[in-house]
Amino acid sequence: MLSRIADILVPAVGRLSVTTDPGTELAPGSIIAANHTSLADPAVVVAALHRLGAEPVIMAAAGLWRVPLLGRALAREGHIPVFRGDRRAAAALDAAAEALGQGRLVLIYAEGGLPRRKDVAEAAPGTFRSGLARLAEHTGAPVVPVGQAGARRVTSGSTAKQLAGLVTAPLRRPDLHVHVGAPLELTGGRAAQTARARTAVTTAWRTAASHLGEPAALAA
Repeated sequence: MLSRIADILVPAVGRLSVTTDPGTELAPGSIIAANHTSLADPAVVVAALHRLGAEPVIMAAAGLWRVPLLGRALAREGHIPVFRGDRRAAAALDAAAEALGQGRLVLIYAEGGLPRRKDVAEAAPGTFRSGLARLAEHTGAPVVPVGQAGARRVTSGSTAKQLAGLVTAPLRRPDLHVHVGAPLELTGGRAAQTARARTAVTTAWRTAASHLGEPAALAA
């Protein structure tokens, strides 16, 4: 249901385009690692993946399960609440491993939260937490790096600016781009795995942002 909703909402607020690396495959039981820049980007990424025939299980902040209707939909479809800074946080990785074992795709945001910047510009992904590497290490699942750009043009900044962005987006129709990279196997120590995953997601983000002419990507 979330994929279908994203298919409706995303075209209403922007113009989405999707590209992939040669040889990219969204094989069953893969971890999808994406950069996180805006409250809008999960819908953007889900819509892009749906175009490629994928409907992932999403690891998301547990607070979303308290939102009426949305929370019930998330629970019904098997999405995974993440309790940050809580002893229940480890349970999210266990649930993700179980979903991967069932052949489902799992979408994870390894940065662990949104950037605190107020501007709408793009920037490279922040520091990755260890959860992605731990999940890949435990399951042996391949990691598919995904970079998205443009979601901050839909909503970013203060609460007032985010609401204004959502209201005006259908009129502005900002460009949005998602790039899906080729899968990789994470090997080596956990720090090396985390660094390699971040590099791959950064490369995918740079490709996506370059499609939008974003200065941060073009300068790099």
